[in-house]
Amino acid sequence: MYPRLNIDIEKLRSNLDGVAKITKEQGGCSLMIVTKGLCAEPAMTDMVIGHPAVDFLADSRIKNIRTYAGKARSAGKQTLLLRLPMECEIQEVIQYADISFNSEPETIKLLSQEATKQGRTHKVVLMIDLGDLREGIFFKNEEDIYNTAELIHGLDNLELYGIAVNLTCYGAIIPKNDNLSQLAQWAENIEQKLGITLQMVSGGNSSSIYLIGKGELPEKINNLRLGEAFLLGNDTAYGSKLPGTTDDALILEAQIVELKEKPSLPIGEVGVDAFGQKPYYEDRGIIKRAIIAIGQQDTDPGSMEPLDEQMDILGASSDHMILDVSKCTKAYKVGDVVSFKVGYGGMLKTATSPYVEKVIK
Repeated sequence: MYPRLNIDIEKLRSNLDGVAKITKEQGGCSLMIVTKGLCAEPAMTDMVIGHPAVDFLADSRIKNIRTYAGKARSAGKQTLLLRLPMECEIQEVIQYADISFNSEPETIKLLSQEATKQGRTHKVVLMIDLGDLREGIFFKNEEDIYNTAELIHGLDNLELYGIAVNLTCYGAIIPKNDNLSQLAQWAENIEQKLGITLQMVSGGNSSSIYLIGKGELPEKINNLRLGEAFLLGNDTAYGSKLPGTTDDALILEAQIVELKEKPSLPIGEVGVDAFGQKPYYEDRGIIKRAIIAIGQQDTDPGSMEPLDEQMDILGASSDHMILDVSKCTKAYKVGDVVSFKVGYGGMLKTATSPYVEKVIK
């Protein structure tokens, strides 16, 4: 059945080998693999759990972590909740996540209470915001950082495991030696103030890995969290491909349901489309247009690349995507299957959509 996302586990394993070589052998960091990109697909998580280089499995959804927490722990891997915990999920966070990222004192107190109730010790990583302006205590608020670190350190059944930063995801701030050096300095300050050694100083995600090759990752940074680098082979700071990885481990396929010659410009007054946007159309004259049975409910058209380089994506509504196949050497017909590489947005949507079949190769 189509549409479907083909997931090549062996290519993903090869990608994992590639990022592990960079992160662990060259960078001297522990390796955290983020599973949310494929919604913790079981075949993928089983492969990650079995990989000797992986130290942590992480996800933004506790529902995903719940599916593999037992296997991960049995294999000696720790699980981590990336997104700050919601109050409504505190019980499951303690039950299934060994570690969680946090910035709110009230949430941290609830974690302590629940960990005590369950008889567990939960590890907390304090998030510091270095300017990307997503989660974390703003780095200039020194008193708040110290007070929260002391709170975690003093609460029952909690361990102040480390500190971390997130960059590029919201503000698109690129990790550099200078901003990550601030994180390293905060780690040293907290260690000196509390008389402890932090086990984790996590210097970001797939946008930080490029610093290893340049020799610019601060020495104190000892962990990276990799999702897109592993799944798509991307350094997300500058969009370059990482050595030893491939970008075709995930291939989206969809079937042609209509093939007709029509004008390239809609006829009549142009308003807004189904998503409230006023579209722009290029005048290509009369073109051969193929419609495939997938749309914006299931994928991100701007994050797809046809394997047939002669084909163009013109746009999509919620359930239909329109392609220009006028220049294609292949004589497409109704029922033919068209294949695409997917970027981060396309991967997330297709993996999440119940209308896209997932096929393990």
